[in-house]
Amino acid sequence: MRLGIWAPLPHTIRAEPEMERAIAELGTAGAGDAADTSFEFAARILQQAEEAGFSISLIAERWLGPDLESWVMASALSQRTQRMELMVAAHPGIVTPQAVAKMGASLDRISGGRFAINLVNGWWPDELNLFGNGGWLESSADRAARLGEFVRVLRGLWTQEAFSFSGRFYTVDKASLPLKARRSPPPIYAASRSPEGKALVAESCDVWFADYVPDYRLYDDNLAVMTQEIAEMKALAAGHERELGIGLSAHVICADTQDDAHAQAEEMLDYGKRSRIAAVAARGLGAGLVGTPELLAQRIETYSRIGVDCLMLRFHPMAEGLTNFAEEVVPLLRERLVIDGAAIQPEPADG
Repeated sequence: MRLGIWAPLPHTIRAEPEMERAIAELGTAGAGDAADTSFEFAARILQQAEEAGFSISLIAERWLGPDLESWVMASALSQRTQRMELMVAAHPGIVTPQAVAKMGASLDRISGGRFAINLVNGWWPDELNLFGNGGWLESSADRAARLGEFVRVLRGLWTQEAFSFSGRFYTVDKASLPLKARRSPPPIYAASRSPEGKALVAESCDVWFADYVPDYRLYDDNLAVMTQEIAEMKALAAGHERELGIGLSAHVICADTQDDAHAQAEEMLDYGKRSRIAAVAARGLGAGLVGTPELLAQRIETYSRIGVDCLMLRFHPMAEGLTNFAEEVVPLLRERLVIDGAAIQPEPADG
């Protein structure tokens, strides 16, 4: 099991004082200190996560918002982290796979082989139309087809010397990428929900993010559906003689009592009703990681058993929640799971 953390950005976490101050600065010309508040916040959280044993971070992309651009952010974060894999989000329809192949290889070099990519079809037409110059596609089948071509071009440029491709959305004629990534190819993560997209992920991507209904009270129902879908995705990948990793994104609420955890979850659900952006942060409650340390450890162990091998977590407040998880839950996981490819042994008793 790999422990991952969402890089805290304006649209990925519930607002807290430091991020609110950062948002005010980001939206005001001339405001802020020499060191950007939002970047310093994210860098500090990722450093804290590295020290706690987290091995991967997702740097999400929100074009219509005050967020720093994800590729620029990840490049800077690569110089403030040492071991953490940096998964950068990219939207087909806004950036081309040819450009992403070059940018990804560059970041992989700069970071010492720590780059990964998360492909996101997007859900916001205004965002795709503005920054993709009319890039929104109404049909989910068309979006899946574009994603499929995107992956084929991206992987082709990363692995072949004279790559050609002719599709509806992208064309490449005997192209070679002179700059080579350190990892060949860097891992590709995706979260497609359509049947066409899931088939593509199983055939061509490395990790698929499982989905759920965004309600922490439906943990048992969500677990049953995820168990079936994960088995189906792994079977699809096996049909292509491939192994597919499984990721799961979650907002974690760890409390001393179940009642306290549920009260915090209800407050988070109310927050998520404020806007479409707030709903992004609240949605993660659907993974059901809401409860006492023992319950969280049990549920993470269950997720591992059904095939999840990468957790992408966020907390509120971020620093306090991360500290609480590291101190209260990770020691329990040490006794039950293999974390990041190496067995983590319980801490020796004093004396």
